[in-house]
Amino acid sequence: MDIQLLFTAAILGIIEGLTEFLPVSSTGHLIIVGDLLGYTDDTSKVFKIVIQFAAILAVCWDYRERLIKVASGLTTEPASQRFVGMLFVAFLPAAVLGLMFHSTIKSLLFNPLTVATALVVGGFIILYVEKRAYHPRVETVDAMSWGDALKVGFAQALAMIPGTSRSGSTIMGGLIFGLSRKAAAEFSFFLAIPTMFAATVYDLYKNWSLLRLEDVPVFAVGSIASFVAAMWAVKSFIRFISNHTFIVFAWYRIVFGLIVLATWQLDLVSWSEP
Repeated sequence: MDIQLLFTAAILGIIEGLTEFLPVSSTGHLIIVGDLLGYTDDTSKVFKIVIQFAAILAVCWDYRERLIKVASGLTTEPASQRFVGMLFVAFLPAAVLGLMFHSTIKSLLFNPLTVATALVVGGFIILYVEKRAYHPRVETVDAMSWGDALKVGFAQALAMIPGTSRSGSTIMGGLIFGLSRKAAAEFSFFLAIPTMFAATVYDLYKNWSLLRLEDVPVFAVGSIASFVAAMWAVKSFIRFISNHTFIVFAWYRIVFGLIVLATWQLDLVSWSEP
């Protein structure tokens, strides 16, 4: 068994779990760190899909009571039907555009330099959003309108560009459209479930031939690390945004992205280029 590969799997799993639900781009971090660690072969593509799914399972577990309540009342409770309907509406833009441009985006944009650029640009967008006058009109997820859900869905579609951040797009979009910080974050978490589940199924279907039995230990280590890290990150994130803005994440994105671009420009690291 390759101990170094298992160590790499654990590192990437922790990074995925910590960043999936923060506005810093988990995919971007996996691309950059995977490139830095030399884990960029065909197996790594499937590995990243699997550990992202593990992070989504952590959210399902954390919000299991709400999800069970919605599922049990789906045929009888108007509130549950409305909640699922809004998630479906918000899911549609990314689903349609993803099917149209998935292959093109993966072949042209999934590289460290594109990610670094998107991190910097996204950081400045967060700073801009935070400097605006903020007067939330929607305090909870249940108070959202169908229009709110659709607008957040279109914001999520921007995250097809690696480095943009799915959670960052949905949360910042939510703030712009009048959601409270908690409502924007929680709706982002719930929207991640159908979005990432669909992306996982689609990517596994496209890369089915790359699955190998000998990779199970690596996938298992990465998945466990991702699940545990995501459980901690979600709880901590909700507590954090109750009393803080997202400015710290903006500066983190900007600094991290500029470091990657600087190491490329100065030829200190041989990053994979477009």
